[in-house]
Amino acid sequence: LPPLNSEASFGPDDKADYPPAGTNSIYSAILSRNETVKDAKRLKTFLELRDKYVKKNVVFEDPLFPANDSSLFYSHKPLMKFEWKRNVTLICDNCSDCWLLAAIACLTVNEKLLYRVIPPDQSFTENYAGIFHFQFWRYGEWIDVVVDDRIPTCNNQLVFTKSFRKNEFWSALLEKAYAKLHGSYEALKGGNTLEAMEDFTGGVTEFFELCEAPTDLYNIMNKALARGSLMGCSIDITSASEMEARTDQGLVKGHAYSIIGLCDEVAKNTKIRLIRLRNPWGWVLWKGPWSVNSNEWSTISIADKENLKKQTIEASEFWMSFDDFKKNFTKLEMCNLTPDTLQGDERHSWTVSVNEGRWVRGSSAGGCRNYPHTFWTNPQYRLQLYEEDDDPEDGQVACTVVVALMQKGRRMQRHQGAKFLTIGFSIYEMCGKNQHLQKDFFLYTASKAKCKSYINLREVTERIRLPPGEYVIIPTTFEPHQEGEFILRWKNYKLTLSFLFCFVSYNPPLSSYQPLPLPTCQPIVFVSDRARANKEIEHDGIQGEKKKKRKQKLLEPEETEEEKQFRVIYQKIAGEDMQICANELKTVMKNVLSKHNEIKSEGFSLETCRSMIALMDTDGTGKLNLQEFKHLWKKIKAWQLIFKSYDKDKSCTISSFEMRNAVNDAGFHLNNQLYDIIAMRYADEHLNIDFDSYICCFVRLEGMFRAFNAFDKDGDGIIKLNVLEWLQLTLYS
Repeated sequence: LPPLNSEASFGPDDKADYPPAGTNSIYSAILSRNETVKDAKRLKTFLELRDKYVKKNVVFEDPLFPANDSSLFYSHKPLMKFEWKRNVTLICDNCSDCWLLAAIACLTVNEKLLYRVIPPDQSFTENYAGIFHFQFWRYGEWIDVVVDDRIPTCNNQLVFTKSFRKNEFWSALLEKAYAKLHGSYEALKGGNTLEAMEDFTGGVTEFFELCEAPTDLYNIMNKALARGSLMGCSIDITSASEMEARTDQGLVKGHAYSIIGLCDEVAKNTKIRLIRLRNPWGWVLWKGPWSVNSNEWSTISIADKENLKKQTIEASEFWMSFDDFKKNFTKLEMCNLTPDTLQGDERHSWTVSVNEGRWVRGSSAGGCRNYPHTFWTNPQYRLQLYEEDDDPEDGQVACTVVVALMQKGRRMQRHQGAKFLTIGFSIYEMCGKNQHLQKDFFLYTASKAKCKSYINLREVTERIRLPPGEYVIIPTTFEPHQEGEFILRWKNYKLTLSFLFCFVSYNPPLSSYQPLPLPTCQPIVFVSDRARANKEIEHDGIQGEKKKKRKQKLLEPEETEEEKQFRVIYQKIAGEDMQICANELKTVMKNVLSKHNEIKSEGFSLETCRSMIALMDTDGTGKLNLQEFKHLWKKIKAWQLIFKSYDKDKSCTISSFEMRNAVNDAGFHLNNQLYDIIAMRYADEHLNIDFDSYICCFVRLEGMFRAFNAFDKDGDGIIKLNVLEWLQLTLYS
């Protein structure tokens, strides 16, 4: 083996093992275990890399997480001199105490989980090349993180995570991989045990203050253990001086204990509940009832006594009564494993639904219930609960569900100044509604459940019992206008009937226009204004639209006074050909709008006018004739009435949050993704949309649907385009 602090060469060609340096993500160093990433040929697997360096007889040095200060801190330079040294031993059972090691301690209880995170195909003796890999759950998928075994030290001692045995460094290597996942060691500062347990298992976590624990806590824990859940407990400290202090009964404050099992015993004709715990430090200090030599063991039968003592396989395990457990410990942390964590394990008989979403400023970042004018714009997810709990202790008919809201990527973005947002959620009964719930609903309807508090942690989780029925979950930030991505998960112990999905508005098409397919397979429906006209009148749309049979030709109505004014203005600018281009249309629109006091606008931009011509130019000349202009004006007037209804302060702007309703009123029914895009594209820095941007948006929406219809030959709402056709579709809109 190389010396502890040996240096090995790393040639320029070795960087070809990784994606190009321009890849803007730490995930460029990560090989995903997801099927969609397995085909990424540019990434080499751990085994390929290891064999390469074994053959070259050199030790691996990670170019993407180098052994220098950039991997340690992002906000300041280190206050001491660090040396990066290589380790010599991998596996250890005992860990010192911190939030990361508390999670590791729980992980060591389950060997299958341990080797899921630390794959056994690596060693410091066989095929050693200074390269190791670890697996973490990351927002819905398992990924591989490859690192070298150079660990930061100071004065020949490990600086961060340590093992109690001086020659064992597996926890330090695991921490290095976890730090690489987040960008640096400093990014791990301020984490918590539940966060790490989640990343090690992919489970849904819960937190219980034992002084406020539910009455059926024992049953909750018993069911969780039966399903393979991980659990830990600890005693809170009130000051730094209490850290690792011992109680009168011998327990250590601020130290994480693992919960191994529960059982019911009969002692002197009295049923008693016992709990088995493990001290990851490797020794037992508990001196209370049911400790090793306590008198309580004489109150049960010899057979029961032997059976219980056989269960304490490790010397670090001990029993105590469940009542003493609740009195001595202050918090319980639980990680409910998902079915994909341990494949083939039949104990995991529940379903977990995962939905990704985002809060977008001006569109779907509405804030909490304290902001009623924007709260309704937050993403909405529908939850159906029909399967009742088995044998509830209170006898009430209810369905239990664990809801978890997690914000994505904030810890990794710390070097950019990102902090955890303050997040939470509320649950409302649907009350027969089947569309995106509007502002008035929330003004006059109370929530059925909600998280206990909004908090700036990565995840907020709540166990909730609700009567069977249909509900909507509203995940939010506390303040409005705060942007971020999130994952909303829920866990139910029934495999069927209960499900969660993104709630989008949908109406069947009322005209020949078809839904526009999206990658998410969520429908977008356009209801044309022509659907309101006589269905027997021939459409004057672009080529490819279906035509109806003509009725008897209608007499042309006499020109109104307004239309006569149009003709005069139009003739002055159009010239002899009686057609106008985009620049001329801009001038015409400015003159026309100046004669309408109800529309306070200086006119439309050249970009908007070009979009208008793309929409109304049915003969392909790139210009508008008078009839096309009249048709365009009718549309603008109709859209202007909608705009006016939301322009409450007569500022000739509407809130980007109200744009959702305005779009719906105009006949466009989109999904949340497109509403977010509209807000980002057309709203100003004050989250307002002016009349020009409003009309431009509507013109482009109708143009896109009409152009799509031209390519949808089969009328099934699905099109396949080559590059030229795609460009044509883009230009149409």
